[in-house]
Amino acid sequence: MKPGAGGGRWAATLALAVGLTLMACGRTAGVGPPAAVTVTAVRTTTATDAPPTASSTPAPTATPTRTAAPSSTPTPTPTPTSTPDPYAALTIDALAARAYGGGLLEIVETLEQNDHFARYLIKYPSDGLTIYGFMNVPNEGSRFPVAIVLHGYIDPDAYEIVPYTRRYADALAEAGYFVIHPNFRNYPPSDSGPDPFRIGYAIDVLNLIAILRQHSQDPLGTLRRADAGDINLWGHSMGGGVALRVLTVNPAPYLRAAVLYGSMSGDESQNYGRIRGWTNDDRVRFELGAAPETLAAISPATYYNRLAAAVAVHHSEADDVVPVAWSHALCAQLDALSAAGEIPTAPECTFYDLQPHTFRGDGDARFIAATIDFFDRH
Repeated sequence: MKPGAGGGRWAATLALAVGLTLMACGRTAGVGPPAAVTVTAVRTTTATDAPPTASSTPAPTATPTRTAAPSSTPTPTPTPTSTPDPYAALTIDALAARAYGGGLLEIVETLEQNDHFARYLIKYPSDGLTIYGFMNVPNEGSRFPVAIVLHGYIDPDAYEIVPYTRRYADALAEAGYFVIHPNFRNYPPSDSGPDPFRIGYAIDVLNLIAILRQHSQDPLGTLRRADAGDINLWGHSMGGGVALRVLTVNPAPYLRAAVLYGSMSGDESQNYGRIRGWTNDDRVRFELGAAPETLAAISPATYYNRLAAAVAVHHSEADDVVPVAWSHALCAQLDALSAAGEIPTAPECTFYDLQPHTFRGDGDARFIAATIDFFDRH
C-alpha cells in the first residue's frame, strides 16, 4: 500500500468536430475582434476635371452620336476556399491544447455491496455524450488512490458493463483503490459518437480525469473519497492503446502509473494495418488515408518522450491477437528514453509463456498481484 489512513494510499483538450467521420481503439489563445480599418476616399484630379476656360468666340456645339461602351464592371473572380484538414484536430498536440471536463459523475444505482466495497453504475458527460460505467468504492477509509481500468475491444452488441474488467477492478478495490471503469462511447448504454483512431475513447478518459480533478474535494460529491492527486491507468489490448494516448496528451504528475496489458501499439500505422486485417472492410479507410507525417503526429509513439508516469508492460509470448513484438519494441523505446534521461522512469516489462491474449489461471493471478504491487510503489 502507499502510505495513508484507512488502508489505501492517500497520496484534466478535441471536441472532435461535428461531422468528423468514422469509427473505433488546453489552451488556445483568444483572438480579439479585428481592428477597425478606416478607408479614406482620395479624389485624383485629371485634365478633364479642370474648369472650362472662357473663350471670346464660343465654339459651335454639335450633337455627337453616342455609341454604347462595353461594360467596365469586371466579372468577380471567386475566392478559393481551402478544404479543412480532417486530421488536424486529432494530433497529440491538438488534443493537448484543448480543454476537458465539465459536468458531474453521477451514481445511477448500486449494483453490489459486499464486505470490501460497493459497486455503483455511474454516468458522466464527455463532449456532449453520456458515458456509463461502474465504480468500486472501498468501504473503509477515505482519500483512496484511483485506478481507471480501460477495457479492450469486444463486439459492442455483446458488451456488458461489468464482466470485462470485473476481476481486475475487484482486486484493486479490495487492495484499497477507488476504481472507475468507463465503458467508452459506442458501447451501450453509453451514447454513440465520433471515434477516428479510437481517439474518442481517449477523450472519454481525459474528460473523466478532469471531472475527478474538479470534484474530488466536494465533501458531498460522489468523488469525495478519491485522491485526485494519485491516479493510475490500467488498459487491456485496445484499452492499453487508449492509455498510451492519454499519457502523452496529459503527462501530468498526478497520473502516477500505468499498466499496459497485451496492449495495442502506440504507432497508428501498425494498429490500423492490423485492424484492416481483422475487419476486412472499409471501416479503416479514413485512418489509413492519412499521410505518413500525419500518422506520426497522431501516434502516441512519436511522443513517448513526454511520458511522466511509470509504465509496466505485461504481454504473453503466445498472444495470437496483439503481436507481442509491439510490447518488446515499446519496452526498448522506453528503456532508451530512460537511459537518456528523457523520461523519469524505466519501464517494468514482464512477458509470460503459454498464456492467451487474456490471461488465465496462475498467469492471471501473477499479473493481478504485480499490478497492485506496481501501483502501490508509484
